Amino acid sequence: MRILSFNANGLRSAANKGFFDWFPTQDVDVMCVQETKAQEHQLRLPAFLPEGYTAFFRDATTKKGYSGVAIYSRREPDEVRTGLGRADFDEEGRYIEARFGNLSVVSFYIPSGSSGEVRQAVKEDVMAWLRPILDEWLASGREYVLCGDWNIVRSRNDIRNWTGNQKNSGCLPHERAWMNAMIDDDCGDGLVQRANPGWRDSFRVVKPDAVEYSWWSQRGAARANNVGWRIDYQLVTPKLADRIRGATIFPEPRFSDHAPYLVDYDL
Repeated sequence: MRILSFNANGLRSAANKGFFDWFPTQDVDVMCVQETKAQEHQLRLPAFLPEGYTAFFRDATTKKGYSGVAIYSRREPDEVRTGLGRADFDEEGRYIEARFGNLSVVSFYIPSGSSGEVRQAVKEDVMAWLRPILDEWLASGREYVLCGDWNIVRSRNDIRNWTGNQKNSGCLPHERAWMNAMIDDDCGDGLVQRANPGWRDSFRVVKPDAVEYSWWSQRGAARANNVGWRIDYQLVTPKLADRIRGATIFPEPRFSDHAPYLVDYDL
């Protein structure tokens, strides 16, 4: 099974840059999209619906053209869920889950705090609220693939300018501690012990020491100079980690300020 995660920063914009010409070449089984930045009726059109896939959307209802997540699947899911019971998170279109038997594939868009103190406070409140949900999923006996833009790096290997970003949202020590405390590997920043049991970072399962990025600021020449961050993940339950056969970030072609992230599972 091939699962792709992609923050489109506007799915219509990504389509105009050729995303849906590239997508069929990757033989993807399930795609998780973040930041569709559109309403479902604007995307349920042939240009955004590749042949052989069924699409499911969770739009932002509080602000049209904002946020939004989607799942594209070759196989019809047994169930699709679009709410976790927290109104501000759900209504911003930040979660959708497709269930296939005992496997859940989730598209997450964790809030960014980069715009200022108000949104950083929202992000941290969401993090605190989400942690017990993720713990419950991990212990549930279901297998999960948590795709998406988490807006947090894990360690020095996940960001070009480590020292200069220690006080910036997405690289704050307590944000990294929150994320690394859930993950069972030694690829964090050393501030907290690895979780046992814990989620597995699919990229680090395959490439424990690699320095690759999935997002670049649109300011200056960040992408040209590869001044990036790795903030797009597929976190998986432990049994699925043993079934990962490959993990690829695609910085080219450019469809967004984020790169698509593809993982191959032996499922």
